[in-house]
Amino acid sequence: MKNFSKKACVFGAGGFIGSHLVKKLRQEGYWVRGADLKLPEYSASHAHDFIVCDLRDHSNVKKCLTIADGSHFDEVYQLAADMGGAGYIFTGENDANVMHNSALINLNTLGVLLETNQRPKIFYSSSACVYPEHNQTDANNPICTEESAYPAAPDSEYGWEKIFSERLYLSFHRNYGFDVRVARFHNIFGPEGSWNNGKEKSPAAICRKVSSASDGGVIEIWGDGEQTRSYLYIDECLEAVDRFMKSNFVGPINIGSEEMLSINNLANLAAKIANKNIKIRHVSGPLGVRGRKSDNNLFEKKIGWKVSMPLVAGLEKTYAWIDSQNKQKAPTPEQ
Repeated sequence: MKNFSKKACVFGAGGFIGSHLVKKLRQEGYWVRGADLKLPEYSASHAHDFIVCDLRDHSNVKKCLTIADGSHFDEVYQLAADMGGAGYIFTGENDANVMHNSALINLNTLGVLLETNQRPKIFYSSSACVYPEHNQTDANNPICTEESAYPAAPDSEYGWEKIFSERLYLSFHRNYGFDVRVARFHNIFGPEGSWNNGKEKSPAAICRKVSSASDGGVIEIWGDGEQTRSYLYIDECLEAVDRFMKSNFVGPINIGSEEMLSINNLANLAAKIANKNIKIRHVSGPLGVRGRKSDNNLFEKKIGWKVSMPLVAGLEKTYAWIDSQNKQKAPTPEQ
């Protein structure tokens, strides 16, 4: 490993953000080990070493954080979690698994590093779901400044687990000197993410629906479609993570876009990209908060960088990928 600048371990490397992160780290000269329950679904892993395992098991985490030559990782990225879009998080049917599984992974990660006397720089991916529901009832004026997370009142058990784990990492920082970075992701999207398995988020779900619809067809949107969100393209997310890791700021800090739009307008934008005339049928379904948008003032102040890619540019790339995937899976007339 002498030819590599640093060694990094990425938990959640089989997932959307994790698989892209592995690729970026390798391009930057890192030796990278990935770990997850599964390999990336839509492309080959770029990790030098990938351990398929259950990170809820303490012994598996210890195996992942052990290097054969006795050296230690310079950086550990903890992105593994039991999560999904609104259809997974807000039904209430997955609450116990979401809290239990994700908390175990974080407890194991810090526990193993403590007992093996390792002190890598640790990145923990929290979520905008930590923010209080009562601050996000106005679709046009949501409050998502970092300090507004307290008094805590997340809208889901997923958010409660995230806020617990934020405090877990920060307490290990205070008590044991761990060098941590805690970021709150706001709706990261792009190619090679879930788009048809029930865990997809709204950009992927809408792109799939538009792709499947004929010109002049109808797609279904949950609620009245006037709920608002902001979305950050994966490349911008990884650039923000890189700059955050190189800074001296611990966090928590938002990583997201300040370009906010309604779900109806997101659907209209996807339809425009697809060059289709699409009608929207509003149906009942899990919604989450009424409005949410990243507040990037702290990131710009502490890190000195601003998101620059407009939503439409990222959505064009995402739609093209999902449309190609959808056409590959579409049955032929004979089927």
